[in-house]
Amino acid sequence: MTWEELEQLPEEVAARIELWEGRVVWLRRGPAEHQAFTFALTSALKRCAKSAMSEEPGACWRVDFETNVFFGDHGKSDFVTPDFLAYRCLDEPYQDIRADDALLVGEVLSPSNKQTDIEAKKARYAGGGIPWYWEIELAPHRSEIAFVHAYALETTHGTLPPGVTPLHQANYILAGKWSPDDSEVIAIDFPFPITIPWAELEF
Repeated sequence: MTWEELEQLPEEVAARIELWEGRVVWLRRGPAEHQAFTFALTSALKRCAKSAMSEEPGACWRVDFETNVFFGDHGKSDFVTPDFLAYRCLDEPYQDIRADDALLVGEVLSPSNKQTDIEAKKARYAGGGIPWYWEIELAPHRSEIAFVHAYALETTHGTLPPGVTPLHQANYILAGKWSPDDSEVIAIDFPFPITIPWAELEF
């Protein structure tokens, strides 16, 4: 399917589709907790971005949720829709966000998410060169976040046995892990200084 064909579909159908190099990938609707924690993370990151910009004149970042990120320099038939993202401010309003613009993308994972689907989407983000990827893991039996994982993009690979080549040329390496049980805040300095108290993420 092309972007032009996607635009002809009813909005409620088109909104649940990603195009991976023209292949239709359906987005699952998560439970109420998924939406609540997506909004909470977006709000917290937006606060952090504004604070960082006030301390660093000339810097400009935006934070949004459920916004398409397009791969390549042109065309719109290859895109993903992260649950939340941070990106460089664009030159003009209403422009498409390209993978080169994105600094951080994240997914809120419900207990029903399949690991194969998670890894496939993570590989898409890495292949697009997005520097940071976050996973928000929800508790299976409680309306709360169990873990936050922050992954940094690795564009080189280690030494492999002769004749072995990596399946993906870029991959994510775990760079931070937090849970309400072992930390008071989520704190990391990339892609801008981020400090989020757990109380800000309550359901």
